Amino acid sequence: MTAAAVVTGLGVVSPNGLGTKDFWAATRVGRSGIGPLTRFDASGYPARLAGEVMGFEAAQLLPSRLLPQTDRMTQMALAAADWAIEDAGVRPEERDGYDMGVITASSSGGFEFGQGELRKLWSQGGQYVSAYQSFAWFYAVNSGQISIRNGMKGPSGVVVSDQAGGLDALAQARRQIRKGTGLIVSGSVDAALCSWGWVAQLSSGRLSTADEPAEAYLPFDARARGHVPGEGGALLVVEDADAARRRGARSYGTLAGYGATFDPGPGAGGEPGLRRAIEVALADADMAPADIDVVFADAAAVPELDRVEAEALHAVFGSHGVPVTAPKTMTGRLCSGAAPLDVAAALLAIDEGLVPPTVNVRPNEGYGLDLVVDTPRPADLRTALIVARGWGGFNSALVVHAPR
Repeated sequence: MTAAAVVTGLGVVSPNGLGTKDFWAATRVGRSGIGPLTRFDASGYPARLAGEVMGFEAAQLLPSRLLPQTDRMTQMALAAADWAIEDAGVRPEERDGYDMGVITASSSGGFEFGQGELRKLWSQGGQYVSAYQSFAWFYAVNSGQISIRNGMKGPSGVVVSDQAGGLDALAQARRQIRKGTGLIVSGSVDAALCSWGWVAQLSSGRLSTADEPAEAYLPFDARARGHVPGEGGALLVVEDADAARRRGARSYGTLAGYGATFDPGPGAGGEPGLRRAIEVALADADMAPADIDVVFADAAAVPELDRVEAEALHAVFGSHGVPVTAPKTMTGRLCSGAAPLDVAAALLAIDEGLVPPTVNVRPNEGYGLDLVVDTPRPADLRTALIVARGWGGFNSALVVHAPR
């Protein structure tokens, strides 16, 4: 029998709540964390709103020796990992290090770290090899720092597939659990709210230029004009279900099914791959569309991309066939951290029996979606589908199920 992978710990760093408890308290009632960007002076840029993590003080949460060698992204990831491990009731020092691993995701490496390296080039000159190596090294730094800090010597890796990467990392964690590893810390915390990262994101042409938070990020709305970027995400402790049960651990739910596809190239013809990713995830979970109680949408807030997602959901579930929500309208799109945060929200929603709202949106009825807006919706939730897409054609879908 294939080992089941269950989530036993959550560690959340979000613009609308630091820690799982505060995040869910805000999300369940629709309290947003989007506001004017303060991490640098953005007044000269066309986009000036962001989902910033407020109140995060690395010096109060991490050993002082780690601060000089890490940037904000890694510091938040280390804190989230600590919280997830504590929530799971795990003592890494009491376990076999080779039976624990870390698999995370990154959207494109550490912009803030890279910006610091470029500043060194400007001030010192000539250190091109060092700077190049630092960019390559950063892809693994989050995973490596978490591994070293907790003595986790088992399977380790970083998935790079933009916003879809968080689900891909969790799927890889499930594979390692099925191969016999007892515990994997997985998910992603991402951050690119520095001037270099901001320019890179602006180049996509998908950022909202609205100055009012309530008008800036409006997926599935006729007023959609792009998304608001953010920072943060979630790390999850994923364990073998039988082992977790034997040690008396609480299970938030099971990673039940996963699917991933890639869109055809421009001009290549063919349909977008999102529908197929959803269908593969359902088949992997041995579930029918009617078994899904809620969908956590990718919610691009770009009209043509919203149309693709709505058509995929309509094709699988029918018109208004399943409640759909996009709580990332309260946080912004968090690069590779967005989907793991949606997974955490889905597990918490299942636990409480409450679909969190999509805020500020007036749904375009032409999309045919049962979009939960304005206020939370009580519901008997057992199974949720989380959808994520990455720049360049990545599509991922993950099914989670209530504890069995």
